Amino acid sequence: MKQPNFYSVIIGTELLNGRRKDAHFAFLNQELLKRGWTHKGSFVIEDDPLLMENTFNLIKSDENSVMFCFGGIGSTPDDLTREVAAKVFREEKMEFNAKAKELVENEFKEKAYPHRIYMSYLPVGAKLLDNVVNRVPGFYLDDRFFFTPGFPSMSQAMVLQALDTYYIKNNINKYRLSLTANCGESDLIDLMKEVPSKVELSSLPKFVDNKRQTVISLSSTDEKILDNSFEKFISQLKKLQVEFILKDISL
Repeated sequence: MKQPNFYSVIIGTELLNGRRKDAHFAFLNQELLKRGWTHKGSFVIEDDPLLMENTFNLIKSDENSVMFCFGGIGSTPDDLTREVAAKVFREEKMEFNAKAKELVENEFKEKAYPHRIYMSYLPVGAKLLDNVVNRVPGFYLDDRFFFTPGFPSMSQAMVLQALDTYYIKNNINKYRLSLTANCGESDLIDLMKEVPSKVELSSLPKFVDNKRQTVISLSSTDEKILDNSFEKFISQLKKLQVEFILKDISL
């Protein structure tokens, strides 16, 4: 895998209808940033098997994807994540994971049957994530698709376990340069079109005291190309006699 592209899928109709508030995105995003990673995309979706399947397939189509999925691995009829994950990533093949089955039986004893035991019925070849609240594990596939409960108290430790095991730190440095110019985006669009593909461009319009401003942010792993691209914006702004702020210095 080249640089991994991180995705989150947060499953829960109760989030979309306002009965609960999401805490997964902020936590995962913070932990990724700590390690030098960033989100490629995040989805909050209903407990809808077709929507889940389509979302998983979209992420699977990215050969560099790493997915963290939250919710839907319990034992009630609306817990569909295990089956959909098996369909998308394992051609519908599932099995009772021996270790997961043991953990569920030890946690619930006779009450593990007839329903809870199915929390150990996982896509074939699944590996387990530790549950620090009870012993019912999350699971993951191919060291890149991670499935955790909808409860942050359980899922957050699983996220940390996954990141600390497989994605500890991004060892490729990424550089960023930013400025705020006292002009509109339209004044810089032609120059934006010239930014090379190795440089990520972000343009954010602002209004301050009813005056237009534009925040230009460039980032790249290639510091030389980044510097050259950024210098073009500085030169253009000076040519247009547009004031701008760079590193908190007015130029």
